[in-house]
Amino acid sequence: MTSVHTSARTPTGGKAADAPAPIAWAMLSRALSVPLTLGLVCFLPAVIAAQPGSGVRDTAYWLQLVLTCYAGARLATMILSTRRRLLQGVFWMFVYIAMGVAPFAQVVIGQTPTPMVGPRQDLVTAIAMVLVGCAAYDLGALLASRRPLRRRAPSARGPGGREPALAHPLRLRLLVLLAFAASAFYVLKLGGPAVFFSSRQEINETVAASGVGAEGSQVGSAFIKGFGQVPALLALLFYTRRLATSRRARRTPSTVLVWVALAALNLVVNNPVSNARYWFLTVLMAFVFTAFPSSAAFYRTVLTTGVVGALVVFPYADRFRYEEGGQRAVQSASVFDPLVTKDYDQMVMFANTISWVDTRGHTYGRQLAGSGLFFVPRAVWKGKPEDTGVRVGQWMGLRMTNLSAPLWTEFWVDFGPAGMAGGLALIGYAAARTDRRYALAVTRAGPGPGSVLAIAAPLIAGYTFILLRGPLLQAAGKLAIAALCLVLITTFRERRAGRRR
Repeated sequence: MTSVHTSARTPTGGKAADAPAPIAWAMLSRALSVPLTLGLVCFLPAVIAAQPGSGVRDTAYWLQLVLTCYAGARLATMILSTRRRLLQGVFWMFVYIAMGVAPFAQVVIGQTPTPMVGPRQDLVTAIAMVLVGCAAYDLGALLASRRPLRRRAPSARGPGGREPALAHPLRLRLLVLLAFAASAFYVLKLGGPAVFFSSRQEINETVAASGVGAEGSQVGSAFIKGFGQVPALLALLFYTRRLATSRRARRTPSTVLVWVALAALNLVVNNPVSNARYWFLTVLMAFVFTAFPSSAAFYRTVLTTGVVGALVVFPYADRFRYEEGGQRAVQSASVFDPLVTKDYDQMVMFANTISWVDTRGHTYGRQLAGSGLFFVPRAVWKGKPEDTGVRVGQWMGLRMTNLSAPLWTEFWVDFGPAGMAGGLALIGYAAARTDRRYALAVTRAGPGPGSVLAIAAPLIAGYTFILLRGPLLQAAGKLAIAALCLVLITTFRERRAGRRR
C-alpha cells in the first residue's frame, strides 16, 4: 500500500523522482503539524471565545467548544495525512465550519441566524448528538480502514483487483451531445444566455414562469435545471481528466476543441452569478480535484483555504443572489458577525427539529422515503413529505422557510438517536472505502483516463456540502441525475489500446 500511495502523490515521475517525495512531505508535515493543529484546535476557538456578546457559558457553550476542537483536530489530521482522504476531508471541513466554529460564535455572541423556539436543553441535545454522530462517523471510517480491499483476480486492473468501471467512448460522446442539447433547451427556455449573468433571483423567477412545473410541485423545474447543468458538468469533468492524464488526448485537436466548447457551456449554465453558492462550490471542487487528481498540494490547499474562504468569503458570496435594489446590505462590525446573522443555521435548526419531533414523534422512514422518491409529483403522491427544513419552518411560524436541515436532522426525524448514529456510521464507512479506492484509481497503475470513480469521487466530494447542509429532498435531484448519467456511460470492459498515451 505504501508504494501505491507514493506513486499517487507524484504520478508524473519515475521511481527515482518519486523516492524523495514521502521524505520531503514527512519533514514538511512535521513542521506544519504544530501550527496548523494549534490554529484549528486552539487559536481560532480562543479568538471566538474572547468576542464580546451576551452568550452564557453553560453546558451548551462547553459542549460546542468540545465539538469545535474535536472537528478541528480531525480536519488537521485529514490535511496532514500522507493519504488523500477526499470525502472524509470535505466532511470534516464542513463539520468544523458549519457545526463547530459558526455555532460556537453564535453561542458566544448570543445570536443565531434563525430563532430557536424550543428550550435551551434542545440546543444542548443537538450539540451532543452532533458529537455522537461525528464519533459514529469516525467509527465507521475506522472499520472500513481495517477491512482489506477485496481482490478477485490477479489480472484485474481495477482498484483492489476489481474490474475497473470505465466510461464507454461511444456513450461518452452521447453524453456530450446530451449535455449540449439539454443545456441549450435550458438556456432557450429561460430566454437566452443573458439571463444567466443577471441574478439568481431572476433565474428562479424565470424558471417559475416557464410553466415547466405544476402548481405546488417543483419536480418539473428541478428536472429542467438538473439536466441543464449536470450532464454539462460531467462531460467537462471526463474531458478534463482525459486531457490531464493522456498526452495523446492533449495532441488531439478534436478532444481539445470539445473541452473548450464544454468549458464555455459550463460558464453559462454553471457560473457563480446565477447559481447557488453551494452548487458552484460543487462545480469548482469537482473540477479542481479532477484536473489535479494526484496532487497532494492541491488537496491540502483546498482543505486549508476552504476554512478561511468559508468564514470570510462565503457569507458575502451571495452578491448576485438578488437584483440591484433588492440586494441585502451587509453590515459587519466583526469578521464573526456573518456567522451569526446569515448562512450557518445548521445547529440551531437541529435544535428546532428536536423540538418539532418532540411535539409529533418520529416518522420512521417516511421523511427519507420522500427524499428518495423525489421524482414522484405531488399530484400523484398526495401525502408526499415536504423538505424537512420547510416543515420545521412552517411549524415555527416563519414566512421564509428556505432553511437548512443537516444530515443529522434527517436521520433524527425518522429514527431518533440510534438511527442517527447508525446512519452516520454507515456514511463514514462508505466514505473511507471510497477514499481508498479513489486513491488507487488515480495512480499510474489505475484504469486510466476513462475511470468513472476518478470523476464520481470528486463530484461527490463537492456535493457533500449540499448533502450535509440539506434538506435531502432538495439535494436528491441533481445527485440522481448524475448517478443516472454515470450508469449509462459505464462499462466494465477494459480497452487495451490507448489506456494512457
